[in-house]
Amino acid sequence: MIFCMLLLASLPEPSGTEVNPAICRYPLGMHEGTIRDEDITASSQWYDSTGPQYARLQREEGDGAWCPAGLLQPEDVQFLQIDLHKLFFITLIGTQGRHARATGKEFARAYRIDYSRNGERWISWKDRQGRKVIQGNIDTYDVVLKDLRPPIIARFIRVIPVTELPMTVCMRVELYGCVWYDGLASYSIPEGGTIAAPGFPIVYLNDSTYDGYQERRHLYGGLGQLTDGVLGLDDFTQSHQYRVWPGYDYVGWKNESFSTGCVEMEFQFDRPRNFTSMKVFSVVPLQQPGVGLGSGHFQVAPLGSVPKARGYKIVLNSSVFAETTSSVTSTWIGEKADDSNTSILVGCLVAIILLLLMIIVIILWKQYVQKRLEKAPRRILEEDATVRLSFYSYTIANNQTQIHQSNPTYERAFPLDLEYHQPATLLHKLPELSQSAEDSVCSGDYAEPDLTKSTPHQGFQNNVPHYAETDIVHLQGVTGNNMYAVPALTVDSLTKKDISVGEFPRQQLRLKEKLGEGQFGEVHLCEADGLLEFLGVSSSEFTHQPVLVAVKMLRSDVNKTARNDFLKEIKIMSRLKNPNIIRLLGVCVRDDPLCMITEYMENGDLNQFLSQREIYSKFAISNNIPCVSYSNLLYMATQIASGMKYLASLNFVHRDLATRNCLVGNNYTIKIADFGMSRNLYSGDYYRIQGRAVLPIRWMAWESILLGKFTTASDVWAFGVTLWEMFILCKEQPYSLLSDEQVIENTGEFFRSQGRQIYLSQTPLCPNPVFDLMLKCWSRDIKDRPTFDMIHHFLLEQMESNI
Repeated sequence: MIFCMLLLASLPEPSGTEVNPAICRYPLGMHEGTIRDEDITASSQWYDSTGPQYARLQREEGDGAWCPAGLLQPEDVQFLQIDLHKLFFITLIGTQGRHARATGKEFARAYRIDYSRNGERWISWKDRQGRKVIQGNIDTYDVVLKDLRPPIIARFIRVIPVTELPMTVCMRVELYGCVWYDGLASYSIPEGGTIAAPGFPIVYLNDSTYDGYQERRHLYGGLGQLTDGVLGLDDFTQSHQYRVWPGYDYVGWKNESFSTGCVEMEFQFDRPRNFTSMKVFSVVPLQQPGVGLGSGHFQVAPLGSVPKARGYKIVLNSSVFAETTSSVTSTWIGEKADDSNTSILVGCLVAIILLLLMIIVIILWKQYVQKRLEKAPRRILEEDATVRLSFYSYTIANNQTQIHQSNPTYERAFPLDLEYHQPATLLHKLPELSQSAEDSVCSGDYAEPDLTKSTPHQGFQNNVPHYAETDIVHLQGVTGNNMYAVPALTVDSLTKKDISVGEFPRQQLRLKEKLGEGQFGEVHLCEADGLLEFLGVSSSEFTHQPVLVAVKMLRSDVNKTARNDFLKEIKIMSRLKNPNIIRLLGVCVRDDPLCMITEYMENGDLNQFLSQREIYSKFAISNNIPCVSYSNLLYMATQIASGMKYLASLNFVHRDLATRNCLVGNNYTIKIADFGMSRNLYSGDYYRIQGRAVLPIRWMAWESILLGKFTTASDVWAFGVTLWEMFILCKEQPYSLLSDEQVIENTGEFFRSQGRQIYLSQTPLCPNPVFDLMLKCWSRDIKDRPTFDMIHHFLLEQMESNI
């Protein structure tokens, strides 16, 4: 049974204070001047006459707009910040360029928004499809209004212009909304559930716009769909919104998920408040009906099941007083306190204070232990929950040849999250994989395992669990980048003479931006002076110009193992020489910090490049919208296939192929890179295992997730997902409607192959032949997946037929 509810109102303000997004669209004062000049700040300004105080919509003061200093680079983060002094419910934003009475010519073609309720924690706004970038202006004068769906509840707003090419950007802005009278600062709830019935679409009842944080299936410290002002339809599988999933307007839970049979929700308010009634919108009848409040939360007990939603107004028998501090919400029910109850009240307050002190001590202790564990060498404690790894086996695919090598030195125990030990968790929902199933990966012959030979607990101890291979733990390089998998004997046989690049003078490197970081180092975007001359490029007028490069830098205080791994990575990279693979240009290894210098492309990574474009059309051209053609997509895909074909010929396995790891140069040239894993921009694309490893599970083949097998065939699977990303112009994350846990669960369906696995759907831009190629890449059996040689040949044919 599912209990679904949507909070309509929870505060005893005068009638009419319930927020209504349809009418909450009043200008907040940029144009009228009620937002004062001192409340409008910016990260920089070109001149005093283009300062932030001139960023007022439809006003021609100063030089006509706010302009950040210098040319705005694609990687720059310049912002206009507005302090509203109290929380507002913001539903709309208007932008305008610098007209300056026909003398201006600057405007922002795109922008994004960060917001904060306290000025300390900043949150990036995303639309209902997860996109951050908002399309801006197309000229200097016309105002462009954009609805914020979902709306924002915030005091501080930052408008951040976004550009693809270096250019001057100027902006005028207005915010629209209304005061947030509800006074709700945050709420905490359990993670929503799903309804999955045979023959019906899956209904997702999660809080999809929640802007707090999640810990152990519980949401804390944010606001979301319970406060967006939208009332769910009577049929909770339907939605007011376009292009969202069934159940989007509701948050719901399974009764059996809670030992008490009740959903506990905690609300934190801005100040003490008295409650006389509340409203609940539910798809199940409420018991009695009634609501019990206490200890900072209320409980609603569901009873029975009905197909339609209904609303309840619950009158509390006596006033409920809610007192909120900065850390907890405490509520209680009772008559107005008199002198006889003073001692009881004081005793309750003392108990609450002692409880708070205990919680603070526990939190500080956990943080201390966690820091000690992170610094300590990796070791296995007897009291840890551990699982024995399968015998390490490495499979290398070289065209049709399969080589199987074993290395017992990689056999070790890996501590898993204790959460995975519960019988009802995801681990036991997946099949119990036998050693014969693991061996079948190498041969390409997948036999169904005998599930009768072990109980679920025996299967957990003796068979292969989710993250079975040590190789997964070492998926991430020392600087946070992806680490190529290569034949062990080949790596061990490399010596210094195998490094074919020279020592580059480190004083000729100028840091521009930190691209990412890992446990032992960082990746920086740098300008390298004299690099072309260093590489022996024939003299020309461009020889002495600085060149953009990516520099992987190892911290000087790392241990010997990290240094050896970094040098091994240099040896590996020095072997890669292909026009579609990022090339190692030089090293700085004579002294610390050790550095390797690799190519970087002018247009950044393919994910950002495509997500900021539309498909080629007359409308896009006439409106000066950056666009890309079907032929461009095919050309870029062919280059990726060519680069992966080269890696496969060397028995190299990439293990993290995705658009974020492909860099774009001029004329749509592509080079495959390896440091997307280190970038915070793509942290949402990786699934973290207890802080030890991050996995790109949405791009990984089923055998990589279940058995830890990374081969050329698993790279082929990832290529299919990369191709899907390209033909949706990177507007959506793969399996965007599925949680990380559901993605892992879906890999179990691929293993079972009973027709219940979920494939990525065909996108409108993707023709049938290309989608058929994707489906072949996602074949269950390795032998049924095409090789990169076959993929490259097929895409070349598609290009020729498209000419």
